[in-house]
Amino acid sequence: MPYLDHNATTPVRPEVIEAMLPYFSEKSGNPASVHGAGRAARDGIDRSRRTLGEILGVHNSQIIFTSGGTESNNLALFGLAAKSGFKGRLVISGIEHPSVDSVATALEKHGMRITRVKPDSHGVIDAGKIMAAVDAETVAVSVMQANNETGVIQPVEEIAHACQNRRCVFHSDAVQVFGKKSLDFYRDCGGLLSLSAHKLGGPKGVGALVLDKSLALEPLLFGGGQERGRRSGTENLTGIVGFGVAAKLAVDGLALEQSRLSALRDSLADQVKQAIPQTVVFGENANKLANTLAMGWAGLDGETLVMNLDLAGYSVSSGSACSSGRTEPSRILKAMGVDTALGRSMIRVSLGLDSDALMVQQFAAQLIRTVRQLTSMSRIMG
Repeated sequence: MPYLDHNATTPVRPEVIEAMLPYFSEKSGNPASVHGAGRAARDGIDRSRRTLGEILGVHNSQIIFTSGGTESNNLALFGLAAKSGFKGRLVISGIEHPSVDSVATALEKHGMRITRVKPDSHGVIDAGKIMAAVDAETVAVSVMQANNETGVIQPVEEIAHACQNRRCVFHSDAVQVFGKKSLDFYRDCGGLLSLSAHKLGGPKGVGALVLDKSLALEPLLFGGGQERGRRSGTENLTGIVGFGVAAKLAVDGLALEQSRLSALRDSLADQVKQAIPQTVVFGENANKLANTLAMGWAGLDGETLVMNLDLAGYSVSSGSACSSGRTEPSRILKAMGVDTALGRSMIRVSLGLDSDALMVQQFAAQLIRTVRQLTSMSRIMG
């Protein structure tokens, strides 16, 4: 079944599975134990920590392993807020993943002031508007590296630099970017950076939070003091091992793979737009992730499109996997000022390692047929 929803999750790469297998059996000791089995397990975790550190340009002690991007985002923002006594302001973009936006809502209930900065019509956050919202009481700024629905890449390098000049902590959700574009911690963030393994060919249930050496966070989890006391609980040994291998594989082939995916994405967009001129590509004129294409057709329903394409054998989404089943249009598109009827029609196609020209061509033909059929039905019923 052709899979075109890699922004939701990716299949685990065979090399990653192979690397993980020994840690289910002969190397499955508790990493906190001092005996040989424990040391073998600890070595697997340490190796992955070093790998991530080398990729991101940080010391391995700056890597905190978590259960995924959601926990990393929660630890970053709740950890900073708790250290400040839940006082002050948090500035975020209006297009953040729910694991940032919902944290902001929760912190507001704790007494913090929240400022959400809307994007422009292309889905891009203006760095100047972000910094204009920063005041002397601002605890942190949080802007994602790239939006998970539209694929639009944000000016994080500019924001990170401005935050450093203002001595304001900058957090960035890099879940959709890691393994898809070059990422350097101090260039693209400098404060706190959230990562996840299952978006780049690694296993689900493991992620990381990278932090500057000068920062201290209040932990979310208390217990045995793992991860230098910053995230207690026995580590997800096999997941962490898989994360390191997946990250290394992704960055080693990054340039060629992203060039290949960009060409496939553009080909898909061209084929659909040529056949159906009223096709709208969201964030079309912005810099986007090479693998991501979000499209819409006024009058159609995105969920209905997804279900019809699924019946035809193609897996796509109508936006973020974390908000599937919604009847309202994407809040990301709302923030961009997209008309409600058009926003409700959005589908997101996200390509991956198994995507090729033949798959894209066949999918384009099926998508065109489906859109035409549903449009015809809509006119008859209307």
